Amino acid sequence: MNFIDQLNWRYAAKRMIADKTVPQEKLNNILEAIRLSATSYGLQPFNIIVVKDKEMLQQIQPLAYNQPQVGEASALIVFAVWDKITQEKIDNFFSLISSERGVPAEALAGYKAMVEGSMLSMDDATAHAWMVRQAYIGLGTGLAAAAVEEVDTCPMEGFSSTALDEYLQLTSKGLKSVAILAVGYRDEANDPTAKMKKVRVPMQEFVVA
Repeated sequence: MNFIDQLNWRYAAKRMIADKTVPQEKLNNILEAIRLSATSYGLQPFNIIVVKDKEMLQQIQPLAYNQPQVGEASALIVFAVWDKITQEKIDNFFSLISSERGVPAEALAGYKAMVEGSMLSMDDATAHAWMVRQAYIGLGTGLAAAAVEEVDTCPMEGFSSTALDEYLQLTSKGLKSVAILAVGYRDEANDPTAKMKKVRVPMQEFVVA
């Protein structure tokens, strides 16, 4: 399988086959790819919520301006950033590093001080924008992983974050939704964009000398 071929195969599916389910193994691979995605410092300042229940998907669809791929999807992956970067979250991150790598906490003190100085000095708006960028790296990784699995996706910003947060009770979990990813299989018969040629800026214009 050629990775570039799979990226050419991928597009943002506007309609999905509602009764066709993505195998759990494929979905797990997509989720694992998102978990393994790069983030600045490795801090992973976001979580994902996976919605597979068909009734819930139907209820979420109006919150996404009634875009049909939400209700038709096999699963919806919600990307939600932390509401705030705190000392506790940084402490937990470094405890995990210490545990996973078998490194004493004292050996990480310099690195931890650098992360604290960078993260805790941000105002709320700057921190939120930074966390959103990290989540979007994960979103891109998920798109690529799905293409490898030959699973269709549609990344979406067109939804009410406030309404979705309320529906999924994210605020009480210290999270705020920033993007959603519909996952399923393209419905070529009802999606007029399915057969359209992919349009991208030519390489000679895209790469600036």
